Amino acid sequence: MKVILLKDVKGIGKKSEIVNVKDGYGANYLIPNRLAVMYSEKSQEILNQQKKAEADNIERLKAEARETSKKLESIVLEFSAKGSGDGRMFGTISTKQIETELKEKHNITIDKRKFVDKQLVDHFGYSKLTIELYKGITGVITVHVSEK
Repeated sequence: MKVILLKDVKGIGKKSEIVNVKDGYGANYLIPNRLAVMYSEKSQEILNQQKKAEADNIERLKAEARETSKKLESIVLEFSAKGSGDGRMFGTISTKQIETELKEKHNITIDKRKFVDKQLVDHFGYSKLTIELYKGITGVITVHVSEK
């Protein structure tokens, strides 16, 4: 029996693959559990349309990530923090604070888990942080911390 997999099935194949399985396995397990559909010309057309739509969506996401990366280059986020007498900073500026500031002032939504640099900003002056916007596309944001 020839089927198109709707999900990854261990030992059989990955999603969207066309595989041959035994008739009983396909009819009694894969198809009733919505893990696969019977192969036909129509199901092949639908699969091709879904693959094309997914590829278009990926290209759109990449384009948005490139655009966001260009926006981030020109942004400098300003923060102020208390300092000690010898020029050291009390506390840190977290990625959550940076995420909130970007959303409020520049209307850019970035997940705090996307920061490549896991260290926090813990000194006065300028710091550059790298953010992975999409697979292989990164942006750099500048953070300036001044003393209160």
